[in-house]
Amino acid sequence: MNFSQFLLILRARRNIVLLTLLATVTVTVVVSALLPKTYKATSTVLLNSKGVDPVTGMAAPGQLMPGYVATQIDIITSKNVALRVVDQLKLAQNPDVIAQFRQDTGGRGTVRDWLAELLLKKLDAVPSRESSVVEISFKGADPQFVAAVANAFSDEYQKLTVQLKVDPMKKAANYFIDQTKQMRDALEAAQSRLSKYQQENGIVSLDGRLDVESNRLNDLSAQLVAAQAQEMEAASRQRMASGKAGDAPDVANSPLIQNMRASVSAAESKLAEIGQRLGHNHPQYQAARAEAAQLRASLNAQIQSTANSVGNNAQILGQRESALRAALAEQKTRVLQLNRTRDELNVLQKDVESAQRAFDATTQRLSQTRMEGQAEQSEVAILNPAVAPIDPSAPRMLLNTVLSIMLGSILGMAFGLVVELLDRRVRSTGDLANVADIPVLGNISWTPPKPRSRLATLLAPRRLRLT
Repeated sequence: MNFSQFLLILRARRNIVLLTLLATVTVTVVVSALLPKTYKATSTVLLNSKGVDPVTGMAAPGQLMPGYVATQIDIITSKNVALRVVDQLKLAQNPDVIAQFRQDTGGRGTVRDWLAELLLKKLDAVPSRESSVVEISFKGADPQFVAAVANAFSDEYQKLTVQLKVDPMKKAANYFIDQTKQMRDALEAAQSRLSKYQQENGIVSLDGRLDVESNRLNDLSAQLVAAQAQEMEAASRQRMASGKAGDAPDVANSPLIQNMRASVSAAESKLAEIGQRLGHNHPQYQAARAEAAQLRASLNAQIQSTANSVGNNAQILGQRESALRAALAEQKTRVLQLNRTRDELNVLQKDVESAQRAFDATTQRLSQTRMEGQAEQSEVAILNPAVAPIDPSAPRMLLNTVLSIMLGSILGMAFGLVVELLDRRVRSTGDLANVADIPVLGNISWTPPKPRSRLATLLAPRRLRLT
């Protein structure tokens, strides 16, 4: 079948095509007219794409996720929002709605859940392409009701986003309150241990006291070194004085010893002179010898006394060196004790500082969490509230009519082809040549008689058939 044959068939079966087209358009128009009118109200909301927290000023990581908009769509179409809408509009308190609920469900379930399911079936949330605007649409028979429901969904969705952000912050605030109490108790315990340790050890200013004791230790060390040197020198002099006392430097350099030696030398010179002039039994000689002996004895006594004083000085220096050594050891013990005390005090102070830092951090986090829990700013802004529509969104008479014309034309052509296949006719010389498989010698122009009506012509049997 070529295109010209197809056109000839449509021309011959034009009555069937037109009737099918007319029936399709008529049915479509009648059905569109009988269908109840449906109105659609749309409310648009804007999602905060910046994602900046109003309290901390930091970008919220949840808004950087690729599925953020899809998540918001799921929240809008959630049953939680639908139940909130039912409560806001007080739909569950309507006696007619309750009666309809009992009729449809037989009293099973709750009116709120039943209404929420019905609202969600007529709700549609569509995000705009490449933007953060979401359209919330609701369909229904009452224009005022659909606008109210669309706006209620926008309002409740906005409130729910705030609640979803605030409720976790409130729970976190309660947790931080408990943590703050624990941190405060730990800080007070650490400060109490530090104060008790200072009182037990009499610590007012440990650093200054340690500096004084360290300086004293250094002074004692220097004094001990000097005393040891003096003690060694005194011991050496004592050894010399204990051997030949008269030759000892300390004895020989004594002015008294030198004077007494001069007196002894003078007395011995005088005795020698008298001995040359007088005999040994002469009273003058005896007196001079007694005087010289007395001076010699006095000199020896003085030499022995000076030697003893050198020994006493060595003993004194030795005792001083021992005393300084003991004082130095005691001072070392005191300084070591102060070092241990300082180390323990530093540990206690670090415990206090650590507890203070933990308490400050917990307090700061508690303040921030409380502010976040009290923040009523929503990340959703209502861009355009829904208004009651004037024209219904369905049924669309013009669109349905155009579609019915297209569909009726297609169905008419299909019915015409089906009728033609069931009752094949010769429409052209090409059809006759194809069927008979012989050449066509000529054409006879014949016009059938005009029937009484088109319907009779359509239903009347044709006599000329292909064999």
